[in-house]
This record gives sequence, structure tokens and C-alpha cells, in this order.
Amino acid sequence: MSIHTVSPRFVGRASELGALGRALARARSGSASTVLVGGEAGVGKTRLIKEFAERIGDARRLVGHCLELGTDGLPFAPFTAVLRRLLRDIGHDGMSALVPGGNTRGLARLLPDFGEPDGDGAEARARLFELVLGLLEHLAEQRPVLMVIEDAHWADRSTRDLLSFLVRYQRTDVPLLIVVTYRTDELHRTHPLRPLLAELGRVDWVTRIELGRLTRRQVVAQAASILEHEPSPVAIDEIYARSEGNPLFVEALLSEGGGGDSLPESLRDLLLASVERLPEETQELMRVASAGGQRIEHDLLLAVTGLDDGELSRSLRPAVAGNVLVVDGEGYAFRHALIREALHDDLLPGEHSRLHTRFAEALERDLAILPAPRGAIELAHHWHAAHDALWGLVSAWKAAAAARKSAAYDEQLRMLSRVLELWSKVPDAAERIGADRVQVLRAAAAVAFNAGEFDRGISLASAALEEVDPVTDPVRTALLLRLRGLLRYDLGRTGNLEDLQAAAKLVPAEPPTKLRAQIAESLARMCNTREMWPDKIAYAEEAVRIARAVGDGATEAHGLTTLAWGRFRFGDVEAGLVKFAEAREIAMGDKAYNALMRTAISESDRLEGAGWHEEAVKVARRGIADAEEYGLARTSGTFLAINLAEPLVSLGRWDEALEVIEHALDLAPPAPYRASLQGFVGDIALWRGDLDKAEAMFAAQQSVIKRAIYRDQHMLPVAAREIDLHTARGRMEEAAEAAMRVLREQDLAASPRYAWPVLIPCALLGGAVLEEAKAQARWMTAEGVLQEAERLTFNAIAGAADDLVAWDAAAEAWAGLRQPYQEARALAGAARAAHAAGARKDAAERLTRARERAERLGARTLLEELDSFARRARIAVADEPEPQAPQFGLTARELEVLRLLTDGKSNREIGGELFISVKTVSVHVSNILGKLGVSSRGEAAATAHRTGLFEGSAG
Repeated sequence: MSIHTVSPRFVGRASELGALGRALARARSGSASTVLVGGEAGVGKTRLIKEFAERIGDARRLVGHCLELGTDGLPFAPFTAVLRRLLRDIGHDGMSALVPGGNTRGLARLLPDFGEPDGDGAEARARLFELVLGLLEHLAEQRPVLMVIEDAHWADRSTRDLLSFLVRYQRTDVPLLIVVTYRTDELHRTHPLRPLLAELGRVDWVTRIELGRLTRRQVVAQAASILEHEPSPVAIDEIYARSEGNPLFVEALLSEGGGGDSLPESLRDLLLASVERLPEETQELMRVASAGGQRIEHDLLLAVTGLDDGELSRSLRPAVAGNVLVVDGEGYAFRHALIREALHDDLLPGEHSRLHTRFAEALERDLAILPAPRGAIELAHHWHAAHDALWGLVSAWKAAAAARKSAAYDEQLRMLSRVLELWSKVPDAAERIGADRVQVLRAAAAVAFNAGEFDRGISLASAALEEVDPVTDPVRTALLLRLRGLLRYDLGRTGNLEDLQAAAKLVPAEPPTKLRAQIAESLARMCNTREMWPDKIAYAEEAVRIARAVGDGATEAHGLTTLAWGRFRFGDVEAGLVKFAEAREIAMGDKAYNALMRTAISESDRLEGAGWHEEAVKVARRGIADAEEYGLARTSGTFLAINLAEPLVSLGRWDEALEVIEHALDLAPPAPYRASLQGFVGDIALWRGDLDKAEAMFAAQQSVIKRAIYRDQHMLPVAAREIDLHTARGRMEEAAEAAMRVLREQDLAASPRYAWPVLIPCALLGGAVLEEAKAQARWMTAEGVLQEAERLTFNAIAGAADDLVAWDAAAEAWAGLRQPYQEARALAGAARAAHAAGARKDAAERLTRARERAERLGARTLLEELDSFARRARIAVADEPEPQAPQFGLTARELEVLRLLTDGKSNREIGGELFISVKTVSVHVSNILGKLGVSSRGEAAATAHRTGLFEGSAG
């Protein structure tokens, strides 16, 4: 027999320890780092992590385990464990200091110690995810953090989603190392963890470690450490052959046979043998515990067994001493999951049902034995495993409510689906849960919407509609029709408008009701064609009026946003801003965060489309700050980064735009957001002459656009970029083909905001493309000053070669909009027109102005074009007077950072306000200190005050 059950010496994992050490070093140096550790059961993943954790120095270690419940995992289990440990370590005050505004109520979705969670809106899950990540990042700012998520093969979808979010969105400038372990032998072809591992494997800062089996030499070292002497060659031959180098099997074999010839025949027998050596009463207790899961609380075992505390402790002590169980916080865990699995699988069918019934009955007597929502979900698991239809249905209904409170939408949907599956087996089901089948179907369809299971949601809503009579129950029918319409709309399916219109017919406008307001608001969003625009405005007005009457702030704010967008367009910006401001005020008062973010997105987009670029920047920045405050920085915040980058590009603040984009891309936004941001990077690269980068960005954006159906605001800018790239490369035939394709296949008149920027590069190609573009332009309107500048530019291109008046008008329009690149291009056109008219002096003057603007922007492509024209036309370009250098040689961006620094803001706060990374802020601060000739932030602020650098500036 062996002397030790586990080898005191850690054998054969030097390279894996080294890889983990390097990952921690990267995290300490400010590079995001995640390690995925895979290996078969018993190969030593947990031992590897334990050994590594003893070598991490001052880093804080947080460990959470995914818990198996039958074939499913417990929602958010590892993160609940991490928070509970952290709360124990630093207390409520310490936790409050790590979250925005000190408000920990959002964490109550995972840990009820924090009270009741606030709000159940559509953004609840996103806010929860951001709150957890923000907490971990702020914690890591104090000292490095190692967070380990064990047994990810058991993770439920909610846990997988949060894990994916944490890995993909973790900041690159905090020392946070995430390590995830999983069993490779569990990952069958359709296992849900497989796509997540593939997705995370494509993230730059993720590395994978695959733990292999031990070599024969390593097995000798392990056995020698366990036995405290080296076994005979014959014994080692047999142990190595039987174990095949799996460390757990080696331990079990040595424990059983000591290298002799009476070894058990199977791994299952080996694992059960370690239990069979225990006293009979302890063995029985192990069988009971196996029905409770891999980890089980001491108090729950007391309740299930009926033993008193002393009896239970005496009975468990041999299992702990025999290394079958280990003490785990307030309870126990099987040393290895395979031991529990072998015990549970060995139960007879009758034993299986009886044991799960005992667990269920114990929890029914006192659900508080387990923390919420785990108690309700485990109760449902035990009644289901006990094959009790009645209590399985009732407990599943209650578990669905608990999952909803945790924003565990997938678990909620699974529980509601179980209620529907058991419905026919429980004659009085409706009375038992206080809801009929239609209510359950509607609840399941609604949560399918939140879970992103749109197809399933449509099926559930349709099933409910088949069971409800629109004549006798018009309100429920309308609720279901609206829900199905929204699901179809998000999935891009036909019939969405018809569903909403049918719902509207069932719910009269009088008397006013919340449902009617919501239906009208949904219809207002869906009426997007030109012919339906009057309906859009009418529905939005109705939604605002009714929502105001019934006190539905969220719907009123959404309606006002749609109204501001639909009625005022680009020609009456001021009136639209009044409505946007009203929507923002109502959304903030009602804590309707989804409406607040939509208002910021719509208002900044409308301002940019109207040519109010500076105002668009301010609104987008304010929206990003709101997103940060309300815990939506990486979702709504990254979308608003698009609306911030676009006006910065328009204003010629290209480097500033690139900083914003870089920071947004560091947050790994969804593919459509990423594609839009990459489009701006490609534009700047093209204008600065980096054609390879421009083409790479275009290819990345196009790969996303091809995967789905997108609206004109996505498709038309991509078409314009394709034409520009072909033209820049001299591929004129391809440029003409791309131009004719968009001119003939797209309804350009329907989207003048995005169509005019396509018509301009088409017109520059001349010939048949120009004629086709001119034919399209006849049907185009130009609403607002920005579209008017684009129309003037198009007309100048399409007009006579010597029409200096047309080009000057275009240049003046762009100057008024403060768009230097477009102004420079128009000035270049004016210079060519003046030269064609024989006005060489006018040509030189305009060429000089164009060149000055292009130089300031670093627009190399345009500079080369201007210099080439000057040489061919033999026009001498006058030297422009040097622009006045900014004070102390500070750039505009450095002045902005210094202003915020002078206000006492930290690098993190500056980065948050400007939506740039903390690293970028640090670079700017270093440059500022150098240019001011000072050594500290305080001295820099004092210098700014002493010299009156910001006197008279706003905020």
C-alpha cells in the first residue's frame, strides 16, 4: 500500500508552470492575459493550478468552480464563489470602493448579500457583466489578480457568456490574469464549450495549454514520491501500462495494489475502492453526498441525513482523512469529480430517486440552507432527478423566477421549458403555479428574446397565439403579437410590421394604456421607408402622448427620440435638439438606461449627419460618460465610439479619432461595431497613403458586411471605400464596375445622407459612370448643410472643367463645416478649374491653400496629387505663413489632456472622458511634462494656472 495518497512532489509540469508564469508576467507588465488549460480527467489540471498559485507572490488569488447539476451547470456559480470570497476578504466597504458610485446592488444578481438588484430592463445583463469586469479591473489596480475558473466543461450558458465577456473585454493595462480549466475528454462534437474555446482562441492575448499524460520516467518519480521509495521495474511496468501516464490513475493503482497483481479491473472499480475502504456508515454518507453534487454544504448534509452536527462530523472524518473528500469553505468537495461520478453512477434506480427526493424535501423545509438563487435552482434539479412531475413543475416555475433575478436568461428559459414539458402530466398545473399555459408560453418567448434565441421565441409566441382567442382576449393577443413582431424584426424576418399593425387594431388608443403606447412606439421604429415616414411620425406622437398619460417614462423617452429623428431630420436641427433633450431628461428621471443610450446614439448621429460636428463630439462624449456611469461602457459605450470617431474624422482630428478607435477596438466590440470603426481607420490610411493598411481594413469590414443583411448606413460607405481603393491603386476598370454596381443596385434616393458620398467618387471616374451618377442625382434631395456641400461638390465635378464658381462654392461650403480634408479637395478642384480658365494666379492661390490643409492633416495621397498638378501646370506654390504654434508647443490633444489634468482628474478619468486608453493618456502626460519643463502633474497644473492657459475656456 502507498504511504501518501498524493505525491508530495510535483512531477513533470515544468514547461506548463513556465507558461503560466510568463502569462502572469505579461499581465503584470500591462498586457491582457488569459490561459486556457485543458486535459483529460485526472491528468492534474487542479494540481497544476494549485502549484502555480503558490508561486504568484503578492498577487491575489480568486478561484471559482463551475458546478454540475445533472446535465447542466449552475448559473454563474464560479463568479458567485469569487464574489463571496472577495466579500469575506475585503468587506462591503471594500467592494463598494471597486464599483461605480459605490453602488453594489447590481452584484445582488450573483450574491444576495448585496440586497435587491436594481431594475430588470433589457440592459440588466449587460450592466451585470460590465460591473463584474470593472470590479476585477479596479481590484487589479491595487495588486495583481489571478482569477481561476475551474471545470468550465460544466459551465452553463450564462457562465460561458460572462466568461467570454471577461476574457474578450478585459483591459490591457491592468495586471489581471484569467485561467480557465476544462476536461478535454468531456468535449464531444456538440459540446457547448467547444465554440467558446474556438472563439477565445482567436483573441490575441489568449494562450492554450494542453496537459498531456506523464512519461514513464515521470511516473517513476511520482510513484517514488508517493511510496517514499522507487518501485521495482516490474511494478512500474504494470502501473505505467495500466495508468497510461494519468497521474490520478497512478495514485489509485498504488493505493490499491501497491504494485502487486491484485489490481482492480477498471478505473471505476479503482475509484470506488478508495471509498470501500472507509467505514460502512461513511460509505453510505458518501453515496448520499454524491446526489448533492461535486460540492455540498455542511448544513445541507445535516438536513438530508438527519444526523446531528457531531455525528455528521465523526462520520465524515474518515472520508477527509482518506482523501475522498476535502474541506471546501463551509462544506465539502469530492477530491476528484470522477469519484463522485462513480459513486452516483453506482446508485440503483430506486436509490437515485430516493436520495434526490431527500435533498428536495430538505430544501423545501429550508431553502435558505443554500444561498439564493442557487437554492431554488438546486431544488428544481432534485425534484426533476427524483422524477416527481408535480413538484418538478412547481419548483421549475420558482427556479425560473430566481434565474430571472440573476439575469441568467438561458437557465430561466430552460426552467420554463421544463414547466411546459411537464404541463400535461400535472392536471391542476395552472392552479399550482398561478399561471395558465399561455402565460408560461409568453414568459418563455419573452426570455428567449433576452437570451437571443429569436427563432425559438417566435415559435413559442406562435404557439401561445394558437391558444388565445383575439375576440375574447384581445389584450393578451396584442401582447403576443407585439412580442412576435419584435422577435421577427430583430431576426430580419418578414411579418414584423403586420404583427404590430394587428396588435394595434386589438388595443384602442382610448382609454390610454401602457400597451398601446408600447405598440405605437414599436411601430414608429419599424416604419422606415419613405412612403411610411408620415406613419412613423404619427405613431411616435401617439406613443409620446399615451406614455405621458400613463406615466411610462421609458416608452415616452423612446418615442421622443424617434420623433426627434423622424420629424426634424437635418433641416431643423435646433427643434430636434429640444426633443432629444426632453427625451434625455425623462430617461434619466425614469432610470431608463436603454432609452438614455438610444437618445445619445441618435442625437450624436443626427448632429453628425447635419454637419454639426463639434456638437456631435460633445454629445457622443457625454453618452460615453453616461455609459460608463451606468455600467454599459463596453456595449453602448463602444457603439458611441463610432459616433465619436466619425465627427473627429470629419473635423480633420484624425490622430484623435485613431486614439478613440484604438481604445474601442481594445474592448473587442461586436463584429458590426468593429467593422464600422475599421472603416474609419481605412479612410485615414487611404488619405495618408498607406494603401496596404487601407485595403486590409476594407477586407476586414467587408468580411463582416457579407455575413448578414445591413442597411444603407453600412452598405453605402463600404461601396464608396471600394471605389476609392480601386481608384487609388489605379484599377480603373474595377472601380468602374464597383461604381456601376452600386448605382444600379441600390436605391440611392432613399438614403441621401449616405448616397451623396458614393456619388462623388463615382462622378470622378467620368464617362459612362458619370452619366449614370448624374441620372441618379436628379432624384436626390440635399437636406441640411452637409448634404448641400456634397451636392455642390458633385455638381462641380459633373460641370464644366473651368467652372471656378462651382468649385469655390463647394470649397466655401466645406470651410463652413470645418471639414479640412474635403475643403482641400474642393480647393484642388478649384485650382484645376482656374488653370483651365487661364487664371494662373487664382490657381496658385487655391493650390497653396489646399496644400497647407493637406500638409496639416498628413494627407500624403492628396499632397502627391497636388504636387503633381503643380509640376504639370508649372504653377509655383507660395509658402504659407507658418500657423501660430500652440503655447509651449503643445498639440491640441495635449492641451485637452492638460485641461482635464488641471481639473484634478486622474489618468483613468481623463481616459474615460476622452474615450482613450490609460496608456495613451500616460504618453500625453509625459509629453506635456517635458514640453512644460516640469516634473509632476501638480507643477503642470500650476503652470497652466499661472500662464492663464485656459482662461475663458468652457469647462
